[in-house]
Amino acid sequence: MVIGDTTEGNDVPEIYQKIYSASDLYLEGDFVIIQVNGVPDHNSPYFDASDDRNVAYNGTNENFNLNPNRIDLNANYTYKIPLNPTAASNPRPTQLGSIGVALNGVSFYNQYAGPNNQPLTDEIDSFDQYNGHPQRVGEYHYHVEPTYLTQNQGNNVLLGFLLDGFPVYGPFENGERVVNSILDEYHGHEHVTADYPEGIYHYHITDADPYINGSGYYGTAGTVTR
Repeated sequence: MVIGDTTEGNDVPEIYQKIYSASDLYLEGDFVIIQVNGVPDHNSPYFDASDDRNVAYNGTNENFNLNPNRIDLNANYTYKIPLNPTAASNPRPTQLGSIGVALNGVSFYNQYAGPNNQPLTDEIDSFDQYNGHPQRVGEYHYHVEPTYLTQNQGNNVLLGFLLDGFPVYGPFENGERVVNSILDEYHGHEHVTADYPEGIYHYHITDADPYINGSGYYGTAGTVTR
């Protein structure tokens, strides 16, 4: 069963129209194809100094330390995710690099820093005022709550999708902050949401490790190419 209503002409479920930065959305067999450039729609000290979007860090982390990388403005990312996601029979761990896409086209990353799945202890101090930063080739991404989205879209709403096609929701639900203890090992649970009246498994972003995803993908992951 195709999830949700469909857009006129191409049968892509309406829910994917919430990825407002997508340059293209279409179906390819049993997959939704999402094309984005990955550039955040908010200011950041990680834009080049000549860019009008370059704004000095003005967040609350007194230990903020700008990393040497800058946002790549010329990249393009193609996400291929299952149209009708299902639980995987053999769930696999998430990989370093993009594990999903936020509504503004920015990549979600897991709870580790490269190259060898290190804790985010040091990297956290390089997150800008919206909790993102670029890696060495300029891919801007979020490991933790994307505060620009939660401030502007809501802290209890759909914020994006992981590569397995399951949705990612914000850190609040039914007026309460979501805590890790009510989520499963993959950092999610299943029930009705505003977008899925028949219910669906979904991930939640929380304020404690593992933040977005736990021990791996709940479903069978699609792909992302650059």
